[in-house]
Amino acid sequence: MAASINGVGGVDFGGLSSSKFHKTTRSFSRSPCFRVRMTISSDNKKTTYTLKKSQEAFNAAMNLMPGGVNSPVRAFKSVGGQPIFMDSVKGSHMWDIDGNEYIDYVGSWGPAIIGHADVEVLASLSETMKKGTSFGAPCLLENVLAEMVISAVPSIEMVRFVNSGTEACMGVLRLARAFTGREKIIKFEGCYHGHADPFLVKAGSGVVTLGLPDSPGVPKATTSGTLTAPYNDILAVESLFNSNKGEIAAIILEPVVGNSGFITPKSEFLEAICHLTKENNALLIFDEVMTGFRLSYGGAQEYFGITPDLTTLGKIIGGGLPVGAYGGRREIMEMVAPAGPMYQAGTLSGNPLAMTAGIQTLKRLKAPGTYEYLDRITGDLVKGILNAGKKTGHAICGDHIRGMFGFFFKEGPVHNFDDAKKTDAAKFARFYQGMLQEGVYFAPSQFEAGFTSLAHSSEDIEKTIAAAEKVLSKV
Repeated sequence: MAASINGVGGVDFGGLSSSKFHKTTRSFSRSPCFRVRMTISSDNKKTTYTLKKSQEAFNAAMNLMPGGVNSPVRAFKSVGGQPIFMDSVKGSHMWDIDGNEYIDYVGSWGPAIIGHADVEVLASLSETMKKGTSFGAPCLLENVLAEMVISAVPSIEMVRFVNSGTEACMGVLRLARAFTGREKIIKFEGCYHGHADPFLVKAGSGVVTLGLPDSPGVPKATTSGTLTAPYNDILAVESLFNSNKGEIAAIILEPVVGNSGFITPKSEFLEAICHLTKENNALLIFDEVMTGFRLSYGGAQEYFGITPDLTTLGKIIGGGLPVGAYGGRREIMEMVAPAGPMYQAGTLSGNPLAMTAGIQTLKRLKAPGTYEYLDRITGDLVKGILNAGKKTGHAICGDHIRGMFGFFFKEGPVHNFDDAKKTDAAKFARFYQGMLQEGVYFAPSQFEAGFTSLAHSSEDIEKTIAAAEKVLSKV
């Protein structure tokens, strides 16, 4: 089988030849019989919006990967059209393989908080790579990033680095059960904590985007201990504790929901949750894979003044490279092997490249005025989009905190997953496609938060608002 992408690249299997394309060709070899060639168009001028090369690339990808993608939301199922294949990123902008330029509000789903391809990060990575990409042994960079995380996040006294947010949530769940000796957990409808079996119950993110309430292949036994409640509904949580006395190990939640769209906690909700866990000798886990180092340097827990028992992190602490972490009180973390009996391991955990990118990113975030700037530009963006929606006669609501935001095509407020599902998803899809043609890239789902970065300028925001008004006058 061979697949080729005209003007973009080709795939050779067993020596089958591929078409020759533009001036620059990069070769990546895995074995003598498998070769992938990627080509970047050398066209400098862009006159019309076309996705011809992305379409060809996607057609080829459909024969190579399930659905043509390596993560479901990228498939554009809820917004129509086909995925856009990106070629390069810099600052707040992205360029696809057709030469289209976009102002980016996905930011690699959150980690690009200081902007894409930051010069200082790339320079540090280049120096680190000279020493090697992975040791499979301890390195000093792990100590440096661990100290930075511990000093920043109120709940973390010890930390374990892993390779993804999903892995962090898997580890922290096992740890909570090991520490308490209990098996049941409470999660909230529409909150997404990765694709581990126990969490794929009323999950958000790609699960809701694709209309999958749960996932086939998940044994009932692995979810039998997962209890769910509507987000922002403290009475529902109280009821779960009352009907499962002494059986609940922990509550895990996104302190600000980013996987059902952007949903903030009601006043006193987090404080009430914290009180309930203490009252019932359960642990409180904040999944800050999205919110960590984004809402403030100490994450959502610093922003809201609520300290959980355990925290998961990801995205930003790897500066764009694969990373995750979980941490918490020393007495809990000392349950983790090899200090304790709860086993968890990872060959690439704490690898020098991810540690380097994370260190450089956190250094930048500590600079004075960082979060004030994020708050200002994100606030201007959301206010502008909401005003454009109302001006053009649409029901729309939205909000932001620092560098994280979202909006829904419905009258607000949106307090939970059920509220979010009442949005006009068809209108969002039309809006989304229109914004692409205007050079603005949002997440390809109504049920995902958006992200800004320190690289976004006032000009980016103004252009986005003007594009939104133009598109909303037509949808």
